[in-house]
Amino acid sequence: MKRRPFFGLAPWGLCFAVFGVFPLAYSLILSFLSYNPLRPDLVRWVGLDNYARALASPAFWHALRTTAIFVAGTLPVTLVLAYTVAALLARARRGEGFFRAAIFFPATLSMVVISLVFKSLYAEEGLLNGWLGVLGLPHIHWLLDVRLALPSIMAMDVWASVGYYAILILAARKTLPGEQLEAARLEGISPLLIERKIVLPHLRPVLLFVVLLNTIRAFQIFIEPFVLTRGGPLESTLTLVYHIYERAFYHFEMGYASALAFLLLLLVGLILAVQRRLLGRGSAEAPAA
Repeated sequence: MKRRPFFGLAPWGLCFAVFGVFPLAYSLILSFLSYNPLRPDLVRWVGLDNYARALASPAFWHALRTTAIFVAGTLPVTLVLAYTVAALLARARRGEGFFRAAIFFPATLSMVVISLVFKSLYAEEGLLNGWLGVLGLPHIHWLLDVRLALPSIMAMDVWASVGYYAILILAARKTLPGEQLEAARLEGISPLLIERKIVLPHLRPVLLFVVLLNTIRAFQIFIEPFVLTRGGPLESTLTLVYHIYERAFYHFEMGYASALAFLLLLLVGLILAVQRRLLGRGSAEAPAA
């Protein structure tokens, strides 16, 4: 009888081992090899050479810089918009359910679908340039201009993710202490001061969660540049994951690509460590606030 729970967990454990542990261990081994699947006879052990090559590669640092710009550009905008939308929804008296469903709708779509829709919007004869034409303005090469390609992808990412994070923040707002808010209003405290002194401290853990979750997700961006720009123009949208994809499936440098992937894993792991520390601190300080 005592063994039955273990039998129930066996399918999950098997799937986790086959699709999680084994690929991770295999990739770790590959990262120490020079391995081209088209020439398996030339495989050889290179130790840490792949990691040293990555850290000395201008392409790696360029991809990391592009990814960091993407994170720094989307994170504050997404957070501010999500917080604003959640605040407006919390004050809605009618139609809250409809608006919640509407803003959450992009989160239910595949990023491939969203990217294809925005690719048509950004096209030379797309809807955006059509509006510019109506206003008598020249067409803009949204995805072909080195200065605009990455911001265009960032704008799409913000649109796609704001609704999901707004719902998370809204759920946290629903747990605000009503008596405390009512007492503050009766004392004549301004709404802005209530937001700063009562609401924000209460929302701090979920806001930190949103910030770090969005940061981790943004560091792994791949589908958007793959569908929209293929890393161009002139590698202006070459992100770290797309760089890994190119080395693995264009150049068949599986060992080097695995080393790049583990460097990314280390980076994401550091972010997760910060997340755990900050969330723990925020949870401890929120009640005192």
